[in-house]
Amino acid sequence: MSFEDKSLHCADCNDTFTFTLSEQKFYAEKGFTNEPKRCPSCRRAKKEQRNNSNYSYQR
Repeated sequence: MSFEDKSLHCADCNDTFTFTLSEQKFYAEKGFTNEPKRCPSCRRAKKEQRNNSNYSYQR
């Protein structure tokens, strides 16, 4: 399988981001079959939002 940098559009902010060769190799090693739908900053924000909402349920 050959990898090369790809330009993708974020599903949240619609900005263009690069899905790098190294990220693609990482996804392949982990067995992920889908490309990322969010740019790195939106992924971080979504993860942070998810972690903050889960905290309230742990009490």
